[in-house]
Amino acid sequence: MMVLLSLISGTTIMAQFNTVGRLDNHQVHKTKNPQEINSSLADSLILNDSSKNDSIKELKARFMSVSYPLSNIKINSSYGYRKDPFSGKRKFHNGLDLHARRSRVFAMLAGEVVKVGLDRVSGKYVTLKHGSFTVSYCHLSRTFAYQGQTVKAGDTVGITGSTGRSTGEHLHITCKLYGNSIDPMIVFKYIEVTQQNSVAALCEL
Repeated sequence: MMVLLSLISGTTIMAQFNTVGRLDNHQVHKTKNPQEINSSLADSLILNDSSKNDSIKELKARFMSVSYPLSNIKINSSYGYRKDPFSGKRKFHNGLDLHARRSRVFAMLAGEVVKVGLDRVSGKYVTLKHGSFTVSYCHLSRTFAYQGQTVKAGDTVGITGSTGRSTGEHLHITCKLYGNSIDPMIVFKYIEVTQQNSVAALCEL
């Protein structure tokens, strides 16, 4: 399907996903946070002059453009219809549940904090706006963000928990495009492709 990714102010990106790959429920995906990638890059490059330093700064800025929400990604429950853990009935699950244990939650993209709240369903949550997208991080035990704050990808916005309508600690992520619910795996795929392209660009230097 065609998805319009308006991720950066003033920039629109058209991306086509025929199928959006899902991580296996029993597989732990070790992610690299932008800070870790930047550190390894700096260690592997010899900086001899100011022009090279400027180049590294530019590359670091590119790496900081995306981040996975957790250091380790393991999907507990995917987007779509499932058996509701409370009622046992078939019900639409409007987000993505990730396994977590007192883990720091990172902003996936640069954007603005549009809401920090608490309700009986989502528990403590933080909602970020990225162009036409909004992303909410739910069931947090603590939040480290305030409304109107500008965040970068990789900034910590909270700590995972089990607040609200939850059967146990996890991170629930919901994504909306123009106010309509979408599969968060679309954003995950964007992060994966962006990081791969950044690494490929480095290899050509």
